[in-house]
Amino acid sequence: MQRGNKVRQLVELSSASTDVSQPLPPAYSPRYVEAAWYPWWVREGFFKPEYQTQLPHATGETFSMCIPPPNVTGSLHIGHALTVAIQDALVRWHRMRGDQVLWVPGSDHAGIATQAVVEKQLWKERRVRRHELSREEFLREVWKWKDEKGGEICEQLRALGASLDWDRECFTMDPGSSAAVTEAFVRLHKAGLLYRNRQLVNWSCALRSAISDIEVESRPLPGRTELRLPGCPTPVSFGLLVSVAFPVDGEPGEEVVVGTTRPETLPGDVAVAVHPDDSRYTHLHRRQLRHPLTGQLLPLITDSAVQPHVGTGAVKVTPAHSPADAELGARHGLSPLSVIAEDGTMTSLCGDWLQGLHRFVARGKIMSALRERGLFRGLQDHPMVLPICRRTGSTGFPTLGKGWGALVGMGREDPLVVLRNRSWLLGRDWCVSRQLWWGHRIPAYLVVEEKDCWVVGRTEAEAREVAAELTGRPGAELTLARDPDVLDTWFSSALFPFSTLGWPQETQDLARFYPLSLLETGSDLLLFWVGRMVMLGMQLTGQLPFSKVLLHSMVRDRQGRKMSKSLGNVLDPRDIISGVELQEKLEDGNLDPAELAIAAAAQRKDFPHGIPECGTDALRFTLCSHGALGGDLHLSVSEILSSRHFCNKIWNALRFILNVQERRDAFFFPLGPLLPVDAWILSCLARTARECERGFLTRELSLVTHALHHFWLHNLCDVYLEAVKPVLLRSPRLPGPPQVLFSCADVGLRLLAPLMPFLAEELWQRLPPRPGAPPAPSISVAPYPSARSLEHWHQPQLEQRFSRVQEAVQALRALRATYQLTKARPRGEAGPGLPSPCRKKGLAGRGESLEGRAQS
Repeated sequence: MQRGNKVRQLVELSSASTDVSQPLPPAYSPRYVEAAWYPWWVREGFFKPEYQTQLPHATGETFSMCIPPPNVTGSLHIGHALTVAIQDALVRWHRMRGDQVLWVPGSDHAGIATQAVVEKQLWKERRVRRHELSREEFLREVWKWKDEKGGEICEQLRALGASLDWDRECFTMDPGSSAAVTEAFVRLHKAGLLYRNRQLVNWSCALRSAISDIEVESRPLPGRTELRLPGCPTPVSFGLLVSVAFPVDGEPGEEVVVGTTRPETLPGDVAVAVHPDDSRYTHLHRRQLRHPLTGQLLPLITDSAVQPHVGTGAVKVTPAHSPADAELGARHGLSPLSVIAEDGTMTSLCGDWLQGLHRFVARGKIMSALRERGLFRGLQDHPMVLPICRRTGSTGFPTLGKGWGALVGMGREDPLVVLRNRSWLLGRDWCVSRQLWWGHRIPAYLVVEEKDCWVVGRTEAEAREVAAELTGRPGAELTLARDPDVLDTWFSSALFPFSTLGWPQETQDLARFYPLSLLETGSDLLLFWVGRMVMLGMQLTGQLPFSKVLLHSMVRDRQGRKMSKSLGNVLDPRDIISGVELQEKLEDGNLDPAELAIAAAAQRKDFPHGIPECGTDALRFTLCSHGALGGDLHLSVSEILSSRHFCNKIWNALRFILNVQERRDAFFFPLGPLLPVDAWILSCLARTARECERGFLTRELSLVTHALHHFWLHNLCDVYLEAVKPVLLRSPRLPGPPQVLFSCADVGLRLLAPLMPFLAEELWQRLPPRPGAPPAPSISVAPYPSARSLEHWHQPQLEQRFSRVQEAVQALRALRATYQLTKARPRGEAGPGLPSPCRKKGLAGRGESLEGRAQS
């Protein structure tokens, strides 16, 4: 089976339809159940807020959310599936309550990720590098790739049952979003909240661009480690601390020793710093040191940020290539020296002997030079964290880059008090420039005739007017050159809550659904996305974009490890939904031989027979059962398979209930006095509705899944159905049980629908309509059972009495198992080890009789 076709097979099975006139198939099949309902839901418009205003139970309230836009580059992973499962459950519950719901689908252009993918494809297929094409030619290739490959995300969202309003689908590079981005930049610049300068950024040599912190993987190294990196012909050593001596000027034989894991940055050192209270260096305060490579004089400065108990207590200061050093240098008025160029080679500031060398080649030459000059003081293993660019696998490094920065406070204090963890927001401003071709081109223009004069405008004509006013010269005489950079992807993503509703235009959607009712996302996006949405939302709309944030956990495997292809523990939603054979799972991906061997061993251990078909409903139910809050979510296939068995239990229960209806047409006989067991199951149903309502109101979905699992499995299937089966066989037209069964099926399926929409729809459609009740075309727009409407069924004392009976039955069953008392053994005949008094009294028969009476 081709992986790319799996989602399509789920939604395009030709044998499946929404025709429920045929008998319910004898066996539950996720593929059968989940094949046809989603296209029908979309065609009927059930997911549109306009439809919901027509519902008889409409509340007039609104509920709006936006999905964190997944990158258009690839497929949804299990973390996306968790987001969809939680959000869709909440959305469907609000819709069934009668609220006017808007849930907008969208995808992110993912500047760095998409450009990297297309560059790899161009090289693989045509042996063409990006810089061999013009910017326009390359962008045509990107749009072509997006049009061909970008639809996979939407297909997967449909397969997961996400009840999104597809007529409002957006893409962060579509005309409306692009206009919103330009407008936002112009307004922020006009308000003085965007500025252009040199600032420290994470730099990727492979991409030739600044990258966001989230694009940097911090890889811990225990000590000396050899790594093969893109563009380096030989392995590079990391995890080594080099000790270097800085001679004290005018004091022969006296020196200050510092340690560094990046000796290639030595040419950029502008000072050495020690703690002011470190007595080892008190006598050297205000003295100067000789640079070990150039011999230039450097100041020895004191700063309380230096940790005297780490290493020698002295640190080299390289403001151009270290965030901490940049802050220290700024405090002491030190000018930075940028010694590593954009392509990773050494700059002219390093001298002719290093200029043009790759920084890791220069590292070796610098080490040799230190030894020759007698200033090398040792080499030792040293644990460190290595920054790796997630998109290219190359090592990144901090460097000074010219670009546009945004003030993190955005001129308001409000956004800063919204997030409890404000360290990132208050730490440094946000560099929004990216040296890419794919993305929103920055609407800023350099006035060529003036020195470093930049103007901003929605169009070049508007920018020219600004330039003329600024310079006092006629606009026609000025030459404008547009900034070649694009904006950080997070800039457009931060506008998502209101740009998707039509901002900056005053649209009906914006007036009706903004601010959003809730933002639900992963905890890893709290600062990168949530914080930036808060800042831009407050500045551009004057309101918080949402008042409540729900953060879900990070998904890990059952051993608590982060999911990684190299570990072979990644759970792909497509594999879980439709199943996958082991060999097919091993062949998927582009791992190198070493990673493939590790992945193969792990997958053979975890999935010796591949992953069985579990279906969307089982996956959603399992993900929601872990809840949205708390620690990491440890997920295993066996857990999802257990939920699939739960689906099968519900299926078989409805087959029995529907058979009762078909044979007796007795669902709607007048309901006479209820037997205790009938009243008990209805009380359990009312309690379940109350627990589900509480779980949805508090957004603790694990409460909902637990309540539903307990009712369907332990109350209805294990007890009530077993109790009424013999009764219904003996009394074909007995009032009571058939009507109770219908209520359990109808209410139970509506309670289940937000979590298992496909199974609930398939089974609910086969129930006859309740006489006198307003018909609903779909369970997705049927009223969600409220606790108040079922309160008259709730009898806590009756449930307590039945709990005692069930405990007695369980004890009897345990005795029967212990003493091997079975129906095949004659009454009064005991198994081995049964005391003789028990034989005389016929405990086996009495136990069976008591259990039967308890059930009836």
